[in-house]
Amino acid sequence: MKAVLLAGAISLVVSLLGTPVFIRFLVHRQYGQFIRQDGPTGHFTKRGTPTMGGVVIILATLIGWSAAVAATGQLPNVSAVLVLFLMTGLGVVGFLDDFVKISRQRSLGLRARWKIAGQGLVGVIFAVLALQFPNRNFRTPASTRISFIRDTGLDLRFAGATIGLILFVLWANFLITAWSNAVNLTDGLDGLATGASLLVFGSYVIIGIWQFNQRCQSVLTAGPSCYEVRDPIGLAVVAAAITGACFGFLWWNASPAKIFMGDTGALALGGALAGLSILSRTEILAAIIGGLFVIVVLSDVIQIGFFKLTRRRVFKMAPLHHHFELSGWGEVTIVIRFWIIAGLFVALGVGIFYAEWVAS
Repeated sequence: MKAVLLAGAISLVVSLLGTPVFIRFLVHRQYGQFIRQDGPTGHFTKRGTPTMGGVVIILATLIGWSAAVAATGQLPNVSAVLVLFLMTGLGVVGFLDDFVKISRQRSLGLRARWKIAGQGLVGVIFAVLALQFPNRNFRTPASTRISFIRDTGLDLRFAGATIGLILFVLWANFLITAWSNAVNLTDGLDGLATGASLLVFGSYVIIGIWQFNQRCQSVLTAGPSCYEVRDPIGLAVVAAAITGACFGFLWWNASPAKIFMGDTGALALGGALAGLSILSRTEILAAIIGGLFVIVVLSDVIQIGFFKLTRRRVFKMAPLHHHFELSGWGEVTIVIRFWIIAGLFVALGVGIFYAEWVAS
């Protein structure tokens, strides 16, 4: 528990104090945001605002986690390292995407195939390693079973070990890509994605601590009244570090934003959420906890699909928050109301998580 508190506090301080330093560096190098021409006209005033702020979120998370582990004398556990690897790896892909946008002054960054290739490479490495490193109870960080609140009976190894590994890699990469794009699409208004991420990762601190307190002590004691997660407290420490980093960054990212997280932060946070959901065995539950992100993605999918079928639009503009912008809502109003929606989804998800344990 001490490590959880230290990780959150240290990453918050690093992010809060480090962000203005990074802003000055970006301003000096003239690394500003390029605004798409077909977006809301009110966004043109944001042109030139420093971006790539996700670098601060990633560094603050790594420093907070490392300091907490060192201060408590713990050895780094595999699950935490895997989530941080996934977060940092996707952050690097996002950084390259942001850098191309800035250097070429366009709203499109890396070519789609290179972006997909980078995400895929990081995702495959994560997925393969997640099925290694069994502990003394023969539990690996991830499982080939599809999970809701815990592993279900749907095992991807139904067709054999090799095919099961391939199916798991595909499933894990689907989750990684989906969550990365979901956070990226949500990052369209000042502080929106940061505040929503803060709430979501905060819930994973609670889930990790609860799973640790109710963990299965051995294979013989496994059952519905305990959790077969390899390193629940390690995941809680990582989630706390990310939560603290988002807290500190939000101070500067809230409207009017002094810096944007960019694809660097959006892909990193999406990857971290996917990693936490896979290793905490809450893959489907994460879709409820991160319900705001899901709604934003669905609005984009509906808009594109409906337009291709009928040549008409459901929303004035997608993703959903831009629809409300063009409907006359103020940016701050949209962000606060979307935060409320995000909080309700988080409360619902954590409530379902607890109710399942009580019922068991």
